[in-house]
Amino acid sequence: MTFLADCRARQAFDLLANTWNPVVLHALRHGPRRPAELRRAIGGIRPKVLTETVRRLEGVGLVTRTALRDRVEYGLTDLGRSLLGPIDVLGRWAHEHGDEVRLPDPA
Repeated sequence: MTFLADCRARQAFDLLANTWNPVVLHALRHGPRRPAELRRAIGGIRPKVLTETVRRLEGVGLVTRTALRDRVEYGLTDLGRSLLGPIDVLGRWAHEHGDEVRLPDPA
């Protein structure tokens, strides 16, 4: 398999390469949430970054934004839900092998 710039596999890898994309998708797995609920569930994400992330995920069709009378909620589309399986597999791999991965020294 060749990973050309416009191939589907590379597009999927690019989507998961953003740190917050899979985290937000995972945080929405049990149903829609308001932005403040998402921030609490995720931890460590700045409000601006969360907004940028959900807008990006909405733009590619993985997340829906619902404006209710007094609040906004984000939820997964069917396409977004279909990505939870691969995210779970990657998460299990990370849990099992994370200590073996040699990350570069941040110095």
